[in-house]
Amino acid sequence: MRIAVIGQSVFGLEVYKELRKEGHTIVGVFTIPDKDGKADPLGVEAEKDGVNVFKFPRWRLKGKGIPEVVQVYKATGAELNVMPFCSQFIPMEVIDHPAHGSIIYHPSLLPRHRGASAINWTLIHGDKKGGFTVFWADDGLDTGPILLQRECDVEPDDTVNTIYKRFLFPEGVKGTVDAVRLIAAGNAPKIIQPEEGATYEGIQKKDNAKIDWNQSAQVLHNWIRGNDKVPGAWAEVDGQKVTFYGSSLLDSGATAIGQPLEIPGASQPGLVSKAGLMLFGNDGKALLVKNLQFEDGKMIAAARYFSSGSCASVELTEEEKAFAEQMRGVWKSILTNVDAIEDSTDFFKSGAASMDVVRLVEEVKLRASGCQLQNEDVYMNTTFQDFIQMCVRKLRGEDDEEELVVDYVEKNINNMTIRMPHQLFVNGEFVDAEGGKTYKTINPTDGTAICDVSLAQSSDVDRAVAAAKEAFEEGEWGKINPRDRGRLLYKLADLMEEHQEELATIESMDSGAVYTLALKTHVGMSIQTFRYFAGWCDKIQGCTIPINQARPNRNLTFTKKEPIGVCAIVIPWNYPLMMLAWKTAACLAAGNTVVLKPAQVTPLTAMKFAELAARAGFPKGVINILPGSGALVGQRLSDHPDVRKLGFTGSTEIGKHIMKSCAVSNVKKVSLELGGKSPLIIFSDCDMDKAVRMGLSAVFFNKGENCIAAGRLFVEENIHDQYVKRVVEEVKKMKIGDPLDRSTDHGPQNHKAHLDKLVEYCQTGVREGATLVCGGKQVSRPGFFFEPTIFTDVQDHMFIAIEESFGPVMILSKFKSGDVDEVLRRANATEYGLASGVFTRDISKALYVSEKLNAGTVFVNTYNKTDVAAPFGGFKQSGFGKDLGKTYNKTKTLL
Repeated sequence: MRIAVIGQSVFGLEVYKELRKEGHTIVGVFTIPDKDGKADPLGVEAEKDGVNVFKFPRWRLKGKGIPEVVQVYKATGAELNVMPFCSQFIPMEVIDHPAHGSIIYHPSLLPRHRGASAINWTLIHGDKKGGFTVFWADDGLDTGPILLQRECDVEPDDTVNTIYKRFLFPEGVKGTVDAVRLIAAGNAPKIIQPEEGATYEGIQKKDNAKIDWNQSAQVLHNWIRGNDKVPGAWAEVDGQKVTFYGSSLLDSGATAIGQPLEIPGASQPGLVSKAGLMLFGNDGKALLVKNLQFEDGKMIAAARYFSSGSCASVELTEEEKAFAEQMRGVWKSILTNVDAIEDSTDFFKSGAASMDVVRLVEEVKLRASGCQLQNEDVYMNTTFQDFIQMCVRKLRGEDDEEELVVDYVEKNINNMTIRMPHQLFVNGEFVDAEGGKTYKTINPTDGTAICDVSLAQSSDVDRAVAAAKEAFEEGEWGKINPRDRGRLLYKLADLMEEHQEELATIESMDSGAVYTLALKTHVGMSIQTFRYFAGWCDKIQGCTIPINQARPNRNLTFTKKEPIGVCAIVIPWNYPLMMLAWKTAACLAAGNTVVLKPAQVTPLTAMKFAELAARAGFPKGVINILPGSGALVGQRLSDHPDVRKLGFTGSTEIGKHIMKSCAVSNVKKVSLELGGKSPLIIFSDCDMDKAVRMGLSAVFFNKGENCIAAGRLFVEENIHDQYVKRVVEEVKKMKIGDPLDRSTDHGPQNHKAHLDKLVEYCQTGVREGATLVCGGKQVSRPGFFFEPTIFTDVQDHMFIAIEESFGPVMILSKFKSGDVDEVLRRANATEYGLASGVFTRDISKALYVSEKLNAGTVFVNTYNKTDVAAPFGGFKQSGFGKDLGKTYNKTKTLL
């Protein structure tokens, strides 16, 4: 369609970009005029693309459309107006002009919260559900017929910023584009808005955001978070306006310890503590505020109210002075109306806005990747001198909030400086192993050593288990309530997200994962996992059961789900961080403590995770990380009498040994995710393009180092040759190379011993008579690279048909056309049952096959589509117990 985009902001920019990707013609972008010489990002992008951009100061005059403006608009020939975020009043002759009319994005579930401050009022009213509406524009104020709505849960401590970033922005962009799709297809509904439940609230401005203290803690919390960050809820404290940010409700049992702060009108004085400023409602309940901002724009941590300004300045080194001068230039480029940037220049008083804060944070990342700023850091350090001092402290690791001592290994790689802990993490501290023992962890890209890592001994295991036990039985962790556990998990996920590029770089360097995959899956899904289980913390419930035999029948019994205690976790090397997340997040959400052994060959992201967990505020002893050998550390954890559960992902052989040790020691609970030889059945009635694409992913995803990789493909004989030809063509296009190169498809195998096993595996396949179509050998270059490999004519008795390669090896076998039950028999003729898949357009056949395949996961017309909410685990000798989600017997993914 020919579309006119009328609006502004980064949101408008993203909608514009997605509409272009969909193939629509953008006939004009109508945005706001430049402000202080700065163009709106939507207009900037459109001009780059050669799209006509119009910047009218106004569309109407005295309630009527300005003829010249309207005429320019009509000349574009738009068939649809899309208004993703528009602050201007658009005349009805423009709204009604296109053949398909006009649609508008609104960040609330209409008819509730009509008006310009919808997100604020969603939070101020304490709504449990939020969301957005795409509606047809009319002559009312957000009253037009509804085209599309999507909703989300409002988290207890959501602010305008968090709910916007988490849902309203990303899903709003998708929803607006989906609405255009419906219009293009002729399927767009027009649902009249009901008047029942309709509300309209005015624009929230600073003047009407003053706090009325004569209310409950819940209402105060909603008011503060509903005005966070704009316009900012404020009150008079010590004779000046103070704005409150970062509110969270405290549980009724929260201890009130701190320095009193008189607040006029409050039911009782606030308390300034190490955690922040505790405030009280008229119901005696409390909330905690993290940050305060004064009238001059200066923002401080609330915990520093009585000590703000007392921090001594640091003397800069020559290198730090050079960085300061670079940043002086950045400030000058942002504050174009300032003649010179002095030490006393105030960022906000000189004209900076919120978008400039985002830019400044990103400019710092480009020039000093070790200085990870948050927007709040800029608000708290508004003068140039304070800003530079803050940056330098962060670069030196002297941030006031950091008490953790870390001996980093630093490397400049992937256009950033990564800082890697390399010691054991026991009882909240990084420490050397007994006797100072270490080993070298190897970069599979070139075979060189990355760094020395502490090698845990049996005595280190005992120390870690003792710390975990004490934290569980005597420490703060055993006393905090489930919701506070959830807050810590959310905070940890946020820190992981802040460090995601660094984590992905470490993962890529230590395991050989392609960086883009490491960023999206290894790290991205890890973050999702912690957020998912954070939401479960206060939803773990027992049940109430009537005692039927009692007379009279008034007796009840109730069950209570309790944490087990110390959980040991032993994880593999293929997804180092993600496997840690899958097992650790659930343990912590339930209230357990953890001793984790990462794979000896890939310890580094686990060590960085330990640092982030400490910075998130997890109490000492809750999380302990022990790099070391499985024979020593893994065995001691299996045998230890104070470990109450052990989770293991790895080979079936080691899993059997662990299970035996756990039984003999203290009958500890065990969950095992073991080997697999996942069958993938491709019928002749499949979507061939999808079967080729997803079949390649099923085998070669993450270099084939994938628990659920399709270990054997059964292809119906009448399409077999065509399928082989197609996959060979695609495999030959794969770029093998440096995993940090964004164009690389296939990186190195994880370590040398695994590479050697793959070479031997393929040699065995050739000896037994399978046809090696391509690959099968090591790539002639430094590092542990192995060619993507395809075997055909594989018979059921062959070694490669039975055993897992755990590498980039596609095993192809034919089956007779139409013989569904025979191919099912062959697919199930294995002692493994982790995953499986089927490709067919016949839904009846798909359901029949998915029911008969004996595997924990069955993919239908897709592959590798796991999700944190879907239980994951295997049958038979692929283990028992589930990671992720709720526990069910079999997970079926249908697409």
